Amino acid sequence: MLAFISRKLAYGILVLLGVVIVVFFLFQGLGDPARMVLGQSGDEKTMENIRRELYLDQPKWKQFLLYLNDISPIAVHSKQEIKDKQLKGWFVGGETQVGLKLPYLRRSYQTRREVGSVLLDALPGTIMLAAGAMLIAIVIGIPLGVVAAVKKDTWLDQSAIFSSILGISAPSFFMGIIIAYLFGFLWSSWTGLSISGSWYIVDEITGEKRLALQNLLLPAITLGIRPLAIITQLTRSAMLDVLNQDFIRTAYAKGASRTRVIWRHALRNALNPVITAVTGWFAELLAGAFFVEYIFGLQGIGKVTVDALEKK
Repeated sequence: MLAFISRKLAYGILVLLGVVIVVFFLFQGLGDPARMVLGQSGDEKTMENIRRELYLDQPKWKQFLLYLNDISPIAVHSKQEIKDKQLKGWFVGGETQVGLKLPYLRRSYQTRREVGSVLLDALPGTIMLAAGAMLIAIVIGIPLGVVAAVKKDTWLDQSAIFSSILGISAPSFFMGIIIAYLFGFLWSSWTGLSISGSWYIVDEITGEKRLALQNLLLPAITLGIRPLAIITQLTRSAMLDVLNQDFIRTAYAKGASRTRVIWRHALRNALNPVITAVTGWFAELLAGAFFVEYIFGLQGIGKVTVDALEKK
């Protein structure tokens, strides 16, 4: 067991090292970072200071070692570096110290704020969007899958299968544009929804913030289309297997109603694969929220990342 765990840890470390090497050398040919930070109006002296601060005046091999030391939790730093970078953790030694440091990010050149605080401010919006999308997928997908299984080979079943295939095939950024145009622009007078908006509405008199849940509806539907389709398919397949088992026939023989058998006995036993899919999909929704946040102008991790890439 110990050998297995050690082997897996070694494999994981090698994968992380490979990712770090690829990321470091992948961004080497994207231009001068100092020029990208300051723009065309930056003077040469300021750019030299930025290059010195980011160690861009060092040879490539030394830049890579410094980069590796910077992102590693176990690292070597001087007392001055610990003070300047405001590193937090546990360090031992004299002028040069070795220690276990907590993850940290530098200060943004655009906002002059700590990158960590910017991401923490945006994280609740992304979590709220992913949770809303998953809630819509569960509330609609499970009943739709049950109906498709019960009405097997009817037009309801065929419609559910066709919609699921369409939902799985359609990318989020494409569906986001269509949904935003139709419900947030073309039919906005009927839906009462806008193409973009903030998470909060601020009262002009009191300054009090109020959560604007109506602005969550369209992006949550957009992000929830794919998990909705998958949950529908999984529920249908699981229900078809369960409905043919002996305990279902026994429940009917005891006089239980059709509604009770389907929703109480069959669905309870068919939910295992659905629950597994839901737990796995939530992490993917956090990543998929990037494009949806940008399309609908919602402040989240994805919107912050895209804005940062555009400014760079």
